[in-house]
Amino acid sequence: ERGCNASTFDQVAGAAGVSRGLLHYYFGTKERLLVEAVRRECQLRNAQLDSAMADANSADEVLAALVHTFEEIIGEGPSPAVMFFEVLTLAQRNSEIAAQLAELGVTVRSFVADALRQKADAGVLKLRADADATASFLLALADGLTVRVMSEPSHDIGPEMALAVEAARALLG
Repeated sequence: ERGCNASTFDQVAGAAGVSRGLLHYYFGTKERLLVEAVRRECQLRNAQLDSAMADANSADEVLAALVHTFEEIIGEGPSPAVMFFEVLTLAQRNSEIAAQLAELGVTVRSFVADALRQKADAGVLKLRADADATASFLLALADGLTVRVMSEPSHDIGPEMALAVEAARALLG
């Protein structure tokens, strides 16, 4: 709610219903706590995407699952995205956070790539590029649209979403 810089361990502990000492014991710093919050958010998003793609039996249904998951994420307001970008900014100055964020990036990209691979193996998709590169490109599209929404909240991203969907459709077959 407040961001990393404006939050204190006391505030976070109070909201979580735990002691400040417990937070220090498990996380040590606000930055590590933020990384773990982003890690948990990524796990939740992976599960959300997995659920959305489970019954997809065509490229259009896979694409609809990807779009639906993205729309749910940005529809929740800026908090998850802001949290991620705060960690990204911290990673530019902190090698420990950078290493953890890079690991998280690999995990998310691999998750999406594996989901695409599974759908391709099942004959649902005809990937036009390597699954890892495709996943990376799709995540880059989502990141870019997220930044656009964060920087211009009143801007209608509908036209950009339509272009992103067409680009994704071309890759997914």
